[in-house]
Amino acid sequence: MRNIINALLIVDIGIVLFCFLSGERQWLINSQIGFLTSTLVMFASMVSYRNMVSSRIENNLAVPDDNRDTIDKIEDPFDLYGEKNEENQSEKSIQEVVKEEKKRLKENRRSFWQMTKDSKAALSFYRLGAYGLLVLGFFYLNRNGVLHIASYLTALAIPVVIVITLLLRQKGEKS
Repeated sequence: MRNIINALLIVDIGIVLFCFLSGERQWLINSQIGFLTSTLVMFASMVSYRNMVSSRIENNLAVPDDNRDTIDKIEDPFDLYGEKNEENQSEKSIQEVVKEEKKRLKENRRSFWQMTKDSKAALSFYRLGAYGLLVLGFFYLNRNGVLHIASYLTALAIPVVIVITLLLRQKGEKS
């Protein structure tokens, strides 16, 4: 995390120096608002994802209880061709199969509170606040007539590229 912060600070200083040397005040404002809000979104996403993973580990929900491999889940997501279903298919009528499937779906139905527990990373206050600042920054620039789309979008993309590059490099060093 420290490497990411250092890299982002170095790049931001470079952006500020470039804007001062070129004399573009509009680029400076756009790039700083875009860069800072994009950085906040990236950090908020990483923090909320880390919190979600740690809470799933604490609750022993990290390991799926299904022993099927990934390819089998992709090819047969409802386990229609599994060993259990092949044995029972010849004995039951279609109506019985439909009734059993409806019963199984009702048992597996999740409540609203269970879904909110799983969507904490997507709906965390960190991320919502960071996206709110991103939108407010855009509206501020647009309302004051200083919005320069090219510098704003470039500044939005730079933190994403830096974080992804550093995380991939870190992953490559570990493996």
